[in-house]
Amino acid sequence: MTELALRGEAREVVLAEVQAVRAHAQDEQMRQRLADLAAAVDAGEIDGEEAELLESVLELGLQTGRVRAYYGPGGEQAALGTLRKLPRGRLRGETAAEVSQALQTLTGATLDGVRIAAVAPGAFTLSIEAGGLEATVRLDATGVRLTSLGT
Repeated sequence: MTELALRGEAREVVLAEVQAVRAHAQDEQMRQRLADLAAAVDAGEIDGEEAELLESVLELGLQTGRVRAYYGPGGEQAALGTLRKLPRGRLRGETAAEVSQALQTLTGATLDGVRIAAVAPGAFTLSIEAGGLEATVRLDATGVRLTSLGT
């Protein structure tokens, strides 16, 4: 069980977003899942399935700009902070740190080239050539991954 203690603005924003999505849900089963999620958020105990649903609610609100539009920059930061505490958010942070660590190989090398390629809707690769090495990083909705590092 993931314990997620939400206080202050984070709690308000998360509950409001869950309730907003619930109000627009067409499926009765989904409305019930969202009601259960709201209760779990209020209690501060989120299980695996609820964490996944909460992540989806927050990602939707953040990607569409709804969170910032309704709650301002502070609300957006509160939602992002909450998202980072959830499993997919933690994984995104961990993979970003791993890629950053791998890219340290290029520190101090002369930059020879940089390219960005669109590989799919919402997915890009960043290629960096430096000091005889080339690193390629993929950035998409699932996070960031080092896809190659070598000569």
